[in-house]
Amino acid sequence: MPTEGLYTQAPAEWTWQVPATGAARFSWEYDDGRDRLLALYQKGKDKQWDAAKRIDWHLEVDPHDPLGTPDEAMSLYGTRYWDAMTDKDKGLLRQHYTAWQFSQFLHGEQGAMVCAARIVESVPDLDAKFYSATQTMDEARHAEVYGRFLHEKVGLLYPVNDHLQALLGDTLRDSRWDMPYLGMQVLIEGLALAAFGMIRDTTTKPLPKQILAYVMQDEARHVAFGRMALRDYYRQLSDAELREREEFVIEGCYLMRDRLRGLEVLENFGVPAAEAAEFTEASEFLHLFRKLLFSRIVPCVKDIGLWGPRLQQAYVDMGVFELGDSNLDLLMTQDEEIAERLDAERFAAEEQARVAEVAETIAEGAAGPAADGPSADGPEVRIV
Repeated sequence: MPTEGLYTQAPAEWTWQVPATGAARFSWEYDDGRDRLLALYQKGKDKQWDAAKRIDWHLEVDPHDPLGTPDEAMSLYGTRYWDAMTDKDKGLLRQHYTAWQFSQFLHGEQGAMVCAARIVESVPDLDAKFYSATQTMDEARHAEVYGRFLHEKVGLLYPVNDHLQALLGDTLRDSRWDMPYLGMQVLIEGLALAAFGMIRDTTTKPLPKQILAYVMQDEARHVAFGRMALRDYYRQLSDAELREREEFVIEGCYLMRDRLRGLEVLENFGVPAAEAAEFTEASEFLHLFRKLLFSRIVPCVKDIGLWGPRLQQAYVDMGVFELGDSNLDLLMTQDEEIAERLDAERFAAEEQARVAEVAETIAEGAAGPAADGPSADGPEVRIV
């Protein structure tokens, strides 16, 4: 079914064009590169996977409860709107929230694919071009996965959120080669990783858990790439140049924080915009969700050297300043381990099923006609 028929509201434009700026850069040095980045490039090649085969798409998903979301996590919970809802209405609300969340993941992954391709074009160093090429493939796979989940399992899509589109536009329009790194690898990817992780760790449904675990295994490499490249480059910048990038981070963080409210969903259920904003601001679950969403961004921003007074104050105002001391390497290692453990558990279960099937076939063979004596239709025939 074409995507057009699944959107809750048609996008303002079906093809969004962002004017390209900046220069394409070629490097004629083919035998020089940073060992850490070349090792990450090798890992990017080794870890490629096929979304059609690694994910078990046969798993059933209830479109009215795709994630096993508890009532308390719904922004309308405890309001008069919630009390007036039937069980069917609540199932539709869960479907719409999942569609909204995963639609933003899908749009963000397409943006990441475009940004990764832009990095291949604009970054001056060949080792970074090599790695970005593997990331472009990763992001294409992620867009494929989220698109298939929405089409086949959820059955609804939402247009790109205005705030996410604004940040994508700002990232792509900037002519400086490091800005796609900063906007995508640090801000959008960092925030997406935290959102993926929270759903991965709380969903009771096996298919979305698989999808998120495997996507996060890739994203851990992407954030590591952004940290390596930007940390090296930002050591060379003047204070004025660093302040410009800090302002970009501050604006981007506010945009990303505000986009996570899901007001579009509530408005689709007849809740006036002002009340929808009030309900989301009062949601304890959303407050916790917002804070966790910055668990990947704040330590990364600090690590790459953007930690001026104004940026620190912005994080104090958001209530996430203390996240700057989080162990980002540990979080990334855990992401990879969770995906590998999930694979091991799935393949062990499949192997046990195959062993049981073979044993059953052998048992059926042993209980076949030979065990029952000669056939009633004639004498037993022996082949020697």
